[in-house]
Amino acid sequence: MSRMWAGIDSGKGHHHCLALDSSGKTLLSRRVANDEPELLKLIGDVLALAGGEQVTWAIDMTGGEPALLLALLINHGQEVLYIPGRLVNRASDGYRGEGKTDARDAYVIADQARMRRDLRPIRPGDEIAIELKLLTGRRGDLVEDRTRAVNRLRGTLLSMFPALERALDLTNTGPLKLLAGYQTPGSIRRAGTARLTKWLANRKVRNARSLAETAVEAAERQHTAVPGEKTIAKLVHTLAAEVMALNGQISEMDKLIEGRFREHELADIVQSVPGIGAVLGAEFLASVGGSLDGFDSADALAAFAGVAPAPRDSGKVSGNLHRPNNYHRRLQRVFYTSALVSVQFDPNSRKFYDRKRAEGKKHVQAVLALARRRVNVLWALIRDRRCYEVTPAAITAA
Repeated sequence: MSRMWAGIDSGKGHHHCLALDSSGKTLLSRRVANDEPELLKLIGDVLALAGGEQVTWAIDMTGGEPALLLALLINHGQEVLYIPGRLVNRASDGYRGEGKTDARDAYVIADQARMRRDLRPIRPGDEIAIELKLLTGRRGDLVEDRTRAVNRLRGTLLSMFPALERALDLTNTGPLKLLAGYQTPGSIRRAGTARLTKWLANRKVRNARSLAETAVEAAERQHTAVPGEKTIAKLVHTLAAEVMALNGQISEMDKLIEGRFREHELADIVQSVPGIGAVLGAEFLASVGGSLDGFDSADALAAFAGVAPAPRDSGKVSGNLHRPNNYHRRLQRVFYTSALVSVQFDPNSRKFYDRKRAEGKKHVQAVLALARRRVNVLWALIRDRRCYEVTPAAITAA
């Protein structure tokens, strides 16, 4: 059966589409605006050119810029394959010419889709999974913003008051509230332990006296004011307030994620696995599109998540395994982080981890092995529609 392959090099304002026949001959090459009427016309022209033959579309992104185009293709029942941008860049080296244009990239995408059989299809996720992807993506942005703000706060405080920077854990709310009111060694010494304790307690800071004593002790070790201390103190105050604001936004986002996550049919099963809470569970559902229909086996899911080692044999060297290069980073984080947490609370996970350490595995290797095992467990639970149990249920006689 004859077929057509249409490669899409996506962009912000425009996409470039190039269609090939089964022999690799170019049938269409067009730059199209990222606008619904133009995209619908492109889809219609490609389908008309195919004359009833099957058309396979390939694209280098799964969301963002080409989101409208993907929605239109899926609504029209078209088969869409995903080819990572890194794979396109590497494949381009094997084609004639060194120039880089949108048309050339679209040709590489279409030709790779024509020749390869290992590209993953893009399937529409359910409504909840799509919303969870958006919410967890926003949460990830907020966490990154908070990390940058905390690092800037550390660097700024270190330039003025190194003893206090060493003594405080700036990821906790108490120290942030302290820095929002008191920043310099002199102001902390003048306040004293009793007054500082009362000030912190009024703001509902836990262990207020211990934090006040730590701050005063640090202030007693520094009696020299560095140049620009007043300006630095203002920056510390601003950054501390910024971090607290980001903490509030992340907390609100967590509530939204948890509420939407619990509405999914697989929520109870996913969250029953030790180490997987609402946020990690939401990231799992968002990563797989709300179901495991796109994975033929647990091995396929493990490979997609990057927790299955890939062989690297050459010559006389065999059995050499390494971490794969192409995998879903966020899904790997779900399995690795949940495995790390489960070691502390789940006796089955702890037993497996200890056995791997006894075999000579390093900590990270043992956690990765546990993460791989948990893929099988979660796969079986979802397949059988049952929740995880620490101890298997006893079998009663009939």
